[in-house]
Amino acid sequence: MSFIRTLKGDIKPEELGFTYSHEHIVCRPAYWAERGADDLLLDDKEKSKLDVLDFKNHGGRSIVDATAIDYGRDVQAVKEISDELDIHIVGTAGFNKSFLWDAKIKEELKPIIGNYNTYAEWIDAASINELTDIVIREVEEGLEGTPFKAGQVKFGTGYNRITPLEEKTLRAVARAHHETKAPMHSHTEAGTMGLEQIELLKSEGVDLSYMSFGHMDRNPDPYYHEQIAKTGAFLSFDGIAKIKYAPESTRIACILELVKKGYEDQILVSGDTARKTYYKHYDYGLGLEYIIAKWVPRFIDDANSQGFDGEKLIRKFFIDNPARCFAFKK
Repeated sequence: MSFIRTLKGDIKPEELGFTYSHEHIVCRPAYWAERGADDLLLDDKEKSKLDVLDFKNHGGRSIVDATAIDYGRDVQAVKEISDELDIHIVGTAGFNKSFLWDAKIKEELKPIIGNYNTYAEWIDAASINELTDIVIREVEEGLEGTPFKAGQVKFGTGYNRITPLEEKTLRAVARAHHETKAPMHSHTEAGTMGLEQIELLKSEGVDLSYMSFGHMDRNPDPYYHEQIAKTGAFLSFDGIAKIKYAPESTRIACILELVKKGYEDQILVSGDTARKTYYKHYDYGLGLEYIIAKWVPRFIDDANSQGFDGEKLIRKFFIDNPARCFAFKK
């Protein structure tokens, strides 16, 4: 029997509905706070809630909040948004990438990671098994000591490199996955190192059909995408609306190229909306409503004009594929 674990509890996969597969809702990353980077602090629950409400009002049902322990999670605030709007939110256990571990540890994390001065010191000092146990607890008991459990486990690597600390957390997350059967997600900086991550995951015996690889549209290389898709993993095109990286035509072309090759059941779409300037109710950005209200119709029109069934593909990317990707398969 498979299920999806949300902050409100476990649900049947068919209850997930229209889903954004990679977002951030309320978070205060210590790394950015210490540097005065206010744009990267989603620090107002009520403003975040208004954007989530926009998403719901357009038919959205679920959001995967990909905020890991080292990115300033506010688990309580996100759970309150879930309850107040009656929307499913999937929380995330695990880690991001190593540059964030240079930040000073937040006071509330001390019960988990002790008195180390930096995340890097903590990861370096801890054994893989100790890190694995922390991830398992967040899936089976609750995030950061709350009763609200994680529904996926995450690791990350930097741009064109995997540091020893990143490899350590990857292995810890892989082992936590084996214990919990939680779905796995990876941060790939600018879409790089996916194939190298795969080799490490294979060495840990991971079935790659449990994996989703983030930020694939940051590296718009159809050959690279196909090599990842061949493993059975999901590919997350989660930079929608970020024109500074590429026009939407590039993202859509990459997605449709995978569809042509038979991988339409492995595609996820989201926005990774992690700045105030991306949010409508913080700083007048396009907001969480943009994908469901504006991008989806554009994709359908574009896909149909190229001979595809755009509406069928949208159902796969936002409903059917997330229901399989984020399921625990006990």
